[in-house]
Amino acid sequence: MYLTTKIYRYFKALVLIASVLALCVAVLGAYVRLTDAGLGCPDWPGCYGTLTVPQSEAAIASAQAGYPHSTVEVGKAWREMAHRYLAGILGLIVLAIFIFGWRAKAEIKCSPWTPTFLLVLITFQAMLGMWTVTMLLKPAIVSAHLLGGMSTLAILTWLAHRHWGHYSASIVKSGRLKFAIRFALLILFMQIFLGGWTSTNYAALACTDFPTCHGMWVPEMDFKDAFHMVRELGQSANGGGLTLASITAIQWAHRVGALITFIYLGLLVLNIMKYWQLKRLGITLFVVLCAQILLGISNLILHLPLVLAVAHNFTAGLLVIILVTLNSKISSSSR
Repeated sequence: MYLTTKIYRYFKALVLIASVLALCVAVLGAYVRLTDAGLGCPDWPGCYGTLTVPQSEAAIASAQAGYPHSTVEVGKAWREMAHRYLAGILGLIVLAIFIFGWRAKAEIKCSPWTPTFLLVLITFQAMLGMWTVTMLLKPAIVSAHLLGGMSTLAILTWLAHRHWGHYSASIVKSGRLKFAIRFALLILFMQIFLGGWTSTNYAALACTDFPTCHGMWVPEMDFKDAFHMVRELGQSANGGGLTLASITAIQWAHRVGALITFIYLGLLVLNIMKYWQLKRLGITLFVVLCAQILLGISNLILHLPLVLAVAHNFTAGLLVIILVTLNSKISSSSR
């Protein structure tokens, strides 16, 4: 019995550590993408054929000879490899969570199939990371990689709250409000996809005025090419270059999505503030939501400064954590 209890304590500690690490990996991934370091290493999982970054003149010359179509940029390569190292550590921790979850399945406060699904997800996430490099930043792959990272963060947050937080199905008895809280996660993830699609298609500065776009509320837009999923970076469905109308459509859709998300979550906050058990969480949600909107507007007006762009991704991760915590808090303890 002592051995099982000890394993349970390991499991409980690891899900909390992994949750924090998953947020760090997501933010670092955004930093890598925003600094154009996603192809800092042209191969995977190493960098120019090694597990570190070539730095000496001889090593750089050798790497350049082995990969003549890539230019060795040490700074970008290190940023990419730092992200891979951190993601690798997270993967190992998730593997440990999976093993401990099954060994302590009688004690953990969730089904052992949840950490099993998490392991499958993070394995697929690693494959998406590989395809991101080998498919040269194809927008659909990069956006899926972002959603996979946020989904990993969501599941780890759920596991952490089940083992460290307080929850009860009796806090909210209204079925309609419970559904609204569940649906909020779908709204948020749809907006995260739109944000990722905007970033991966380099459409963040398609129009820089606000609240209008190119001086109009509804500018000229081409949604057909803008949201064609199976295409190369910067190309339309027929292989030509993306037009201004296409990238404008992407950014405009992200703006509309932000407005819908703000209204929906704002109304949700007003409803959950009626419950004293959820009041603090509701205030936190509203503060982070306002910060996210202000960061989005500031990124547009100030032409995407790196620190604000990374912060925009960080607050998106915080919104995932808050909404998952809210969903866990109103759920029963059934496995």
